[in-house]
Amino acid sequence: MCDETSLKKLKVLKEYNGELKVTNALLLFSDDHHKSDYFPYAKIECGRFKGTTVDTFIDRKTYDGNILDQVELAYEFVLRHINQSAVTEGVYTKTRWQYPVKAIREVIRNAVIHRDYSLTGKDIKIAVYDDMIEVTSPGRLLPSVDFDNMDVRQSEIRNKVLAPFFKHLGLIDQWGNGLKLISEELKKFPDIKLNWSEVGLQFQVQFIIKNYKAETEGLVEGLVKSQQAILRIIEKNPLLSKKEMAANIGISTTALDKNIETLKKKGLLQRRSLEDSYLIFGIKAAGNLFEKLFKSLVAVRPAGGIY
Repeated sequence: MCDETSLKKLKVLKEYNGELKVTNALLLFSDDHHKSDYFPYAKIECGRFKGTTVDTFIDRKTYDGNILDQVELAYEFVLRHINQSAVTEGVYTKTRWQYPVKAIREVIRNAVIHRDYSLTGKDIKIAVYDDMIEVTSPGRLLPSVDFDNMDVRQSEIRNKVLAPFFKHLGLIDQWGNGLKLISEELKKFPDIKLNWSEVGLQFQVQFIIKNYKAETEGLVEGLVKSQQAILRIIEKNPLLSKKEMAANIGISTTALDKNIETLKKKGLLQRRSLEDSYLIFGIKAAGNLFEKLFKSLVAVRPAGGIY
């Protein structure tokens, strides 16, 4: 990748008492076992979560090799967990990612290059949710960098050896074009919003799907409000009794019964008896959407009888 002379120029090898010594930076670029001894938190934790919370993992990976591989592996993880669609341009059909992936790759690179490696106990975290991608990096935003003004070229380097090494490999240009690239990519994706914030001693960037609708929201379109409310309550708080559910929605128990019957006829609710003391709401076999929505059966407290 680099000869000895280049490594010395890049300051990842230094002479000390007449001997060449490996610097901390070169350790980070290596797969040497000493890297994990000196920098146990120089890694990226990636997670794909079900829905919009961290309650349930769908997939998770830890990338703790050299920091060059970490960037690419984390980027590939993101690509595995976002969608592509077909877009027609003139007579051609092209694929388009759900998110501005060039911008995401730049954010991951920035996280690795500019993170604060002196903060122990903190690693880079990349979380993929149904409604957004979130990258969290140890270290606050550098003082002269303004994410609210990304169209202007900005450059400030926390790790003054890492950045030139990435530049030497052609991975960055070190002319402050990174934020401008992110800004230009976002303009091609008007349905994606970028948020940034400082969370304690960490810097966080979020790519958020505007006007995101959970699958349950798409499911309840076309139903009257009380029926929509019933589905959402059963999904979020399934242990409510008939009386409590009716009070929550603001209708009588008789009206609740009628709406539940309608939902049953539409194939959205099904009663199953597993034990005498329980009623179970599950989803009828009505396609993958329903199976995903109500993958696990929901137990309902029998007090008052739900229907």
